[in-house]
Amino acid sequence: MTERRRYPSDLKDDQWQLIEPMLLRWRAARAEGREPTTGLREVVNAILYVARTGIAWRYLPHDFPPHTTVYGYFKEWERDGTAERIHDTLRDQLRAKGRRILPTAAIVDAQSVKASPNAPAASQGWDGGKKVKGRKRHIATDTLGLLLVLIVTAAGVQDSAGGKQVLDILAQRWPTVTKAWVDAGYNNSVVRHGAELAIDVEVVSRDKEQKGFVVQPIRWRVEQTFGIMSRYRRLHRDYEELPDRSRSMIHWAMVNSMTTRLTATPDRTGQYLRPKPPAAA
Repeated sequence: MTERRRYPSDLKDDQWQLIEPMLLRWRAARAEGREPTTGLREVVNAILYVARTGIAWRYLPHDFPPHTTVYGYFKEWERDGTAERIHDTLRDQLRAKGRRILPTAAIVDAQSVKASPNAPAASQGWDGGKKVKGRKRHIATDTLGLLLVLIVTAAGVQDSAGGKQVLDILAQRWPTVTKAWVDAGYNNSVVRHGAELAIDVEVVSRDKEQKGFVVQPIRWRVEQTFGIMSRYRRLHRDYEELPDRSRSMIHWAMVNSMTTRLTATPDRTGQYLRPKPPAAA
């Protein structure tokens, strides 16, 4: 790592140690007899800087590698699945802390966000319910809020249609999952589709007497995941040119979150330090 002042988005040493072995193996597999000149840790820090601040790639500070180099790594790690493999490895490590690695239950939900004007029109759509033109993120999480499935579509794709796709992938990748929860935005066809896949889909409806935002039992975990995404300004809108690049940026945001959880200590419990209690009189 080059000598420079740290940015708040930089990985700490113990966080980098979780990722470094996977990226070193990636680099070794691509060795072509020449010594690499770009530090992988600085590339990851630059990607996380973009994710956190929401800036365009060309506005990366000059003490990072050139923005064209960083974006080149970002695209390659999306294309060859490296970013997703790192994400999945860290997720399994988190689940291993007190849970079975293979989940048995999932929570499905969707989120519509505005898309950047430079995104191809064919990859965008209109969500009439949310009054949003852009893209939609369809996700399934485990009961810890960790991503199991992530699909990015045009916002015009109905929640139920996207939910069926999520269930298909869920059943293929996670045959141990036999239970899933959705909200009332998913119709009965999703429940029937889940039954065909041996997944019991339960609709969690909010109490009609409740007004405003109310935390829903069980489903609050998936809302927590969307909340984690909202900490990353690059995810407030879909700025990526292609839906797969959008998936990759979300994976890096979740990688950052999971490295924080995996390295948590009594004095470092999350993104922010817990205030110390006042001294006794």
